[in-house]
Amino acid sequence: MLEPFDTDPSDKIQEGLLRTDEPIHVLSVEDDAVAMSFLKVQISNLGHKMISAENGKVAIDYLRKNKDDIDVVLMDREMPVMDGMTAIGHMKDDPDLRRIPVVMVTCADDLSDIQEGLEAGVFYYLTKPVDIGMLRSVLAAAVCEARQNKTLKEELGKHRTSFNLIETCRFKFRTLTEAESLAAFMANCFPDPERALSGLGGLLINAVEHGNLGIGYDRKTQLIENNIWRSEVDRLQKSEDHKNKMAEAIITHKKDGVYVAITDQGGGFDWKNFIQIDPSRAGDNHGRGIAQANTVSFDRLQYNEKGNQVVAFVKNERPLDW
Repeated sequence: MLEPFDTDPSDKIQEGLLRTDEPIHVLSVEDDAVAMSFLKVQISNLGHKMISAENGKVAIDYLRKNKDDIDVVLMDREMPVMDGMTAIGHMKDDPDLRRIPVVMVTCADDLSDIQEGLEAGVFYYLTKPVDIGMLRSVLAAAVCEARQNKTLKEELGKHRTSFNLIETCRFKFRTLTEAESLAAFMANCFPDPERALSGLGGLLINAVEHGNLGIGYDRKTQLIENNIWRSEVDRLQKSEDHKNKMAEAIITHKKDGVYVAITDQGGGFDWKNFIQIDPSRAGDNHGRGIAQANTVSFDRLQYNEKGNQVVAFVKNERPLDW
C-alpha cells in the first residue's frame, strides 16, 4: 500500500534545507510505522514531498509505473516481502530506474553492510535511529544529484542528430551551465547516452568547481549545507582571479570505443581518495561523482598524476556504422 504525504507549507522550518527551491519527491520505503512517521515529519519540514511504500516490492511496482515522478528513494535495508538490497538490484537492472539516487537506511553502522551497498551502487547512507542533521546532509547530496540528473536529461533531449559523424571534437567551457549542456551533447556520442550522461556531467562540473575555481571538499560541504553552492560558483567565476579560466574537453571516436579527455587550469587534487567511495564518507553530502563515473558511467577512468586531467573511455558495444 502506498500513502502520499503532502507538504504543508506552514511546517517548513525557517532554516530548512533547500526550502527556497521547488520541492522534490521522495519515495520512502520502510516497514516500521514509527520510523515512517519520523521521516514524514522531517522530509516535510525540509520542504519536500514524500510517498511511502511498506516494502521493496511495493516500491519497485510503483517506480516502474511512475519512473518520472520520484527524485530520490530512501530505502530501508531489512524489510519483509522484498528487502532493500534486492529492491536496489531491481532498480540498477532497469535503465529507467538506475538514475534515481538511493539513500540506504540501515539499523547498524556496519562497514561491511555499507561496503556491500556501495558495491551495489548505493552512494548515500543513513543509520537508524536517523539523526536529523545527518538526514539533512545526505538528503542535500541526493537532492543535488537528482536535480543535476534532471537538468542533464532535459539537455540530452536537445541533442540527437548526426553524432555518428563525429570523429574528434574539441570544446572550451567555463560555467556550470556550459558544463551541463556540453555533457548532454557529448553523451550522444556514446553507445548508451543515458549511462554516460551523469558521469560526464560530474567530470565536467568538477573541472569548473574543483579545478578552475579551487573549491575544496570541506568548502563544498558547507556550501551545499547552506544551499549556496551554485550561487557561490557563479560569484567566483565573475571575480578577477577566475573570469578568464577555461576548461577543455576533447571527445574522440576510435575503433575500440569512445574517449573523452577533460583538462582544467587548476592545481590538481589527490584523485586517488575519490576513485572509490570510502565507507567512512558514505554520509557526506557530496564526493561521489568520480566514483560514480568510474563504476557506473564508464568502462575506464584514468587521471594524470597531478589530477587536473581525466580520460574516460567506453568500449563499443557493436561495430561502428560509419
